Amino acid sequence: MEQKSLFENEVNQPLASRLRPRDLDEFVGQSHLLGEGKILRRLIEGDKITSLIFWGPPGVGKTTLASIIANKTHSTFINFSAVISGIKEIKEVMANAEQARKMGERTIVFVDEIHRFNKAQQDAFLPFVEKGSIILIGATTENPSFEVNGALLSRCKVFVLQGLKTEDLVTLLKRAITDKRGFGEQKITISENHLEVIAKFANGDARNALSTLEMVILNGNVNEHGEITVTDETLEQCISKKSLLYDKNGEEHYNIISALHKSMRNSDPDAAVYWLARMLEAGEEPLYVARRIIRFASEDIGLADPHALEQAVAAYQACHFIGMPECSVNLAQAAIYMSLAPKSNAMEIAYNTAKIDAIKEIAEPVPLIIRNAPTKLMRELNYGKGYQYAHDTKEKLTNMQCLPDSLAGKEYYIPTEQGLEAKYKDKLEKIKEWKRTH
Repeated sequence: MEQKSLFENEVNQPLASRLRPRDLDEFVGQSHLLGEGKILRRLIEGDKITSLIFWGPPGVGKTTLASIIANKTHSTFINFSAVISGIKEIKEVMANAEQARKMGERTIVFVDEIHRFNKAQQDAFLPFVEKGSIILIGATTENPSFEVNGALLSRCKVFVLQGLKTEDLVTLLKRAITDKRGFGEQKITISENHLEVIAKFANGDARNALSTLEMVILNGNVNEHGEITVTDETLEQCISKKSLLYDKNGEEHYNIISALHKSMRNSDPDAAVYWLARMLEAGEEPLYVARRIIRFASEDIGLADPHALEQAVAAYQACHFIGMPECSVNLAQAAIYMSLAPKSNAMEIAYNTAKIDAIKEIAEPVPLIIRNAPTKLMRELNYGKGYQYAHDTKEKLTNMQCLPDSLAGKEYYIPTEQGLEAKYKDKLEKIKEWKRTH
């Protein structure tokens, strides 16, 4: 077990490891904890660390903060991995720490992925934390209320780290290009827009952002002078998922399923049945067709006729139960029903509009007001504070905001006047009017 071994740089390390911040000035993000005058910054700069736990998603700086503390402290710093360390190793280190305490020396023990330690392993730390033999720093992606023993948790200050903002990640990526530990000694041409795309793709994870940047640059176009240029095509190849064709006759397969779909959308039952027959008689898997009809029921009909989805699911079950050729009539019934039903694509528009915001914008945390708070720590962090229970009201409505602040007031579902959806449109307008007046 080597002290500080986690933080030593090695040749050919991944970019994220090479660029690990060495001090707080290089650290990006977590301004709510590390801004000027903030408590965690004061504790680190003053070398007055007490037992604490860093809780946050991957790639936000938990291990990096431990690295900075290791470089800053005058204490003995020991790194533990919850994956490979057992009771024997813990007791051995604790005994050494106790001897050091008697000599007036402090020992800081960093436990990465502390949630992976079982109860017995966590209990082994407890007496030494209680009497000050060690200062414990734990890092976890899991809620410590559930993953850390209550007795140990009560002796640690929990700091909640947040996913990095897009602008923070762009700053980090620019540093990677100019810093000698990164690509600073190479000529790299990459646009500001490319960096922003990578930052958003990383979704708050610095390690992910740097790994993606490294992949993009290593796959960039290199000229005779060794200069690297990142193109749109390179970026797209590195961050996009590949599409797989259904079979070797993919084009005709998709042409005919498209014809079935568009015939139903155009309320043409004759064409729909024809293309259905073309597919089934050519040996198409009936469950595939049934899945496509289920999709159609919500994509092109939705609440204009909620029974369409029931018909589609029933057809799928019938295909599953009896197979071909008997289930051909079940699929014909579903295809004709879809053709004759009133049409609305409000469901698809609602989801696709929301999907754009979900992909384009960094994933924001769930508003505290609508989070559950089953533990004391979560209540102290204001989980569920101000929550309004709709069933307690006469109207079964509240004016509580459930979207993140940046999307407050955004409308995704815009009902049409088709079929039963006209009724739901009227209902939704009344709900919105009530919320406006309250």
